[in-house]
Amino acid sequence: MLRIVFTDRDLARVRVASVPDPLWEITNSLDRLQTTDGRHEFGQWHGNTVRTLAKADFRRTVARFLIPLLPRAAYFPDFLTPAEGRESFEAGLDSILRAPHDRVTFEIETLDRLHGAPSWARSVASNDMRKELVLALRKYHDLVIAPHESLIQPAVGRDRVARGRAMLDGGVDALLNSFGPLMRWRPPVLELDYPVTREIHLGGRGLTLVPSYFCWHRPVTLADPDLPPVLIYPLVNTIANEHGLPGNAHAAALIGPTRAAVLAATTYGMTTSEIARTAGISPQTTSHHLNVLRDSKLITSYRHRNTVLHVITPLGTILLAG
Repeated sequence: MLRIVFTDRDLARVRVASVPDPLWEITNSLDRLQTTDGRHEFGQWHGNTVRTLAKADFRRTVARFLIPLLPRAAYFPDFLTPAEGRESFEAGLDSILRAPHDRVTFEIETLDRLHGAPSWARSVASNDMRKELVLALRKYHDLVIAPHESLIQPAVGRDRVARGRAMLDGGVDALLNSFGPLMRWRPPVLELDYPVTREIHLGGRGLTLVPSYFCWHRPVTLADPDLPPVLIYPLVNTIANEHGLPGNAHAAALIGPTRAAVLAATTYGMTTSEIARTAGISPQTTSHHLNVLRDSKLITSYRHRNTVLHVITPLGTILLAG
């Protein structure tokens, strides 16, 4: 379990990033390539990516150069996901190039001690090898991440609307509660399942929450608690279904594809008319599905000024997550 301890000052410094961090997207997408976990949700992307890497003759570089440095493990070097990456991809790559030699060496040695690293890994501290690494990261991003921006950005936008509505309705408490069931806000502690037991005291530094298209199942953070606090969280069910909505074949099989699409839309806190437009069905049909979902405790509805918002419940989220 990971416990993040807030002070009053930290609550005033909670931020939700408007876009994913490209270096974290590289890290999380490499994670997707190393496991069958989430393969159903990312199956089409996985197949396309494997074919793209093979066609570009880049699969060997990924397997023998990038994955050993960013393994699917409880630890990987923090210098590969610098805070500057949230400013721009180029700023993040430049930060990797400028990372102090001693820091890079220490983090590579930590990786080797905890999970094992190839003998060449220590040479990443050298300028020439660092340049080669940056070139590989840039090419990987061009091949694997950039082609999917048309899916990533709408998913991030919908998530941002949901977080913004929560903040407007109930302040920071409501915002942090809106991340359930991924996280549990028990003031002054944010708890979440994690592969190792850790406790991070923010100490007035605040927390930046960063959405990730390729993060799956649980959030992830930096290993070094002294670095600027950040929490990368998964966008729930980001892979598009036939309506262009996040969804899940399990939910569609249980409640039907149209009702599953309506349920998925409530992930972002929408009105009846918004859901109808998004799902491509009439408002009357939408209202019928919403009534069934509400009676089944899969969504809840509440008035927001002059409109009624429909929001997925933890039970509904579990159903979509499959």
